[in-house]
Parts: sequence; C-alpha cells; structure tokens
Amino acid sequence: MQAVLLGLHDRRIKHHVRTATPPALFLKAGVMMPAARINDGPWMLDSASILKELGFDSVSADDAKAIGRAWTGVTHRTDNALRFFNRFSMAGDPGPSFLGRTWHNFWRSFSTCYFFTLISGLNLFFKRPDPDNFGDQYLYWEKRLDNQDFMNGQEPDIVDFQLFGIVQCHASIPVPPMDPLIHDERLGKLRDWVLRMQARFVDYPYLYSRYYFESDARMPYQADLFQRGVFWLGAGAMIVSFPITVPLIAFAVFRGRRV
Repeated sequence: MQAVLLGLHDRRIKHHVRTATPPALFLKAGVMMPAARINDGPWMLDSASILKELGFDSVSADDAKAIGRAWTGVTHRTDNALRFFNRFSMAGDPGPSFLGRTWHNFWRSFSTCYFFTLISGLNLFFKRPDPDNFGDQYLYWEKRLDNQDFMNGQEPDIVDFQLFGIVQCHASIPVPPMDPLIHDERLGKLRDWVLRMQARFVDYPYLYSRYYFESDARMPYQADLFQRGVFWLGAGAMIVSFPITVPLIAFAVFRGRRV
C-alpha cells in the first residue's frame, strides 16, 4: 500500500484514499492491500503492477526477491495486541468528509481484526525462526547505493518506493528490523538514503520513519481523539459480534487466497 501511495505522491497524481475495503472488492478478494482502481478500471492488487501501470519501470527478479527478504520480521507487528490496535486507531482515515471518516474509521476496525488474526495465525502455525541479525536483510540494498543516490540511479523508482514502503511499515508498528536500520554500522548508506527519501517526500502524510530519522519532513497524519474513539467503538463491536466477525474473517482469508 505504501509503495503505491509513494508513487502517486511522487508523480503528483490526484487520488482518493479509502482505509475501509469497499463491499464489492471485499466480496471479490477479501481484505487486500494494496488495492487500486485507475480511471474506474478493474481492481489491481499488486503494488509493482499498479506502479507499472502508472508509468514506472518494472522490477527485476533479483530485486523482487530482495524486496521479499526485506519483509523479514514483519510478523512481529502483533507481538503486542494493544499496541497493534492503538497504532491502527492513530492512523485513521484522512478523508475530507466528517461522516465519511467516521464511517470508515468504524469499519476499518474489521480490517485491523483481520490482519491481527492473519498474522497471529501465521505466527502460530508457520512461524520461522528469527535471523541472527535482522540487519542482514538490508545488505543487498546497502551495496546498491555505492556511488548513486537511489537504488537504480539518481531518481527513485518502483524499487525505492517498495523498500521505503517497507521501512514505513516497520516504523508504523515498531518491529525488530527497525533497530539495525537505525544503529547497524554496516548500513550507513541506507540511512542516508532514508533521509534523501524523506527530503523528497517532505510533505507525504504517512511518513512513519520520521519518528526515528530526524529531518524537515512532516510528522505522519494522526486521527483526532473522536475518530480514534470511533475506531475503538468499532473494534469493540467486532469483538462482541464475534459469531459474525469470525466467519467474515474466514471468508476474507478464503477469498484472498483465491485471488
């Protein structure tokens, strides 16, 4: 999701963000991120495909594998349930309409329950041992930054958006891979790249790395107390209605696997 938003922001393409899954998309694909429609076309559910449709170059097979490795540790997002839900409540829906924000913040609690259940299930049944050093997953990219500002030259492209999106994901709900990104002595060029990306996206509203890397970039958008309360009201409703919520989550997982 972050990669697509970064690409749209970089090209200054007008877009509308919804943080609650539209009913038609839910019935087709469950809860998927990212999900984008371009000019009322079909839903697209892969960040690289969406960005390629927007005019960016495709990603090489080696880069795609290295991007996959950079996700290592993301399942630690659910280590603390209260923190997981609280961070989602803070993110909120940024829509311009008060009623729209309220409605979406209530219903996006279902997506939060879905992702918490999905990640917790993966941890329970398919948990892989943590690596000895989470910093190793970034070494491929550290080497790429020799004598250039971005991953493929002097301008960012899909690879930069995808990797920077992973950094935002790791930073939004702190996970172990954030520590080496901040402190590992082997990753000096990568930290400089993070600062260059923050300078380029100085007014980007979802810059969670700003919590950890000081710069002139704006702090990420946060929902006000009322909208956060609406989210928690929705989360409570999802828990109380678990005889309905659980089958809906199972349906979303089933539909997502078929896409």
